[in-house]
Parts: sequence; C-alpha cells; structure tokens
Amino acid sequence: MAEENQEETAAPVEQDAPQADTAAGATDETRAAEATDSGEGLAHAVAPNVDSQAGNATGTEEGKRGRRAEKIGIVASDKMTNTVVVRVDRLIKHPKYRRYVRRTSKFMAHDEKGATIGDKVRIVETRPLSARKRWRVVEIVQKAEK
Repeated sequence: MAEENQEETAAPVEQDAPQADTAAGATDETRAAEATDSGEGLAHAVAPNVDSQAGNATGTEEGKRGRRAEKIGIVASDKMTNTVVVRVDRLIKHPKYRRYVRRTSKFMAHDEKGATIGDKVRIVETRPLSARKRWRVVEIVQKAEK
C-alpha cells in the first residue's frame, strides 16, 4: 500500500507539469495576438491604396468586392425603355436519367448599348436598379441577323 501511495503522489506532480506548460503557452498566444496589427492596419499593410471601409472609392474597388457574376444570353424582349429581358440557357444533367436537360432563366438587364431581340449579350451582376432589375448589359457579343 505504501508503494501505491507513492505512485499516487508522484502522478499528480507529473500531470501538473504539462498544465504549467499550457499556461505558459497561453501567455505566448496572447502575446502573439496582442503583437499583430488590427484588421484595418493589416489591410493597409497588404494593400495601402485600398480603404478598409466598404463603399469608399479611394482605391481599387474590385480587390475588395470580388468578381461579379457574368452570363451570356439572348435578348428575348426589348419593349421596355433602357431594359431588355435576357434568356440564359444552361445544360444540367438529370439526376435520374443522366441525360442533359436544358434549363432557361430570364433576367431583366439595364441596357444602354441598344440591344435588340435576338442579340447575344454579356450581362454582369450589379446593384438593384429596380424591383426586378439586378443585371447590366456590358457588351453585345453578336448582333442578330436581319
């Protein structure tokens, strides 16, 4: 029994030593966290010409905003003023039959380029321009044949 008591007293001493190391490790982590720059300072260190506040046009906005979605489609309607309806087709594989099925989406896009029905256009995502219009025509890829 005396040997068991000695082992029990020896075991907690060994367990205490690693806990002391983790406490010292925690202080090293907090020191490292305190030494790093704040998010704004870090952003300026990475790209000094970009302001860290959203919507501020002092630097290159594209680096902050990311890439905007682009789609290519056919103009289905041009009866509205400065607005066209663009039909975008995509092929998806049917989950059961493993055949490709054509899916169509229609987007209302702001048009200052003068696209007409049948034109192939490239549209890009933008801020909401009206209740249903969130796309903008950036180029007419191919004019419709007359």
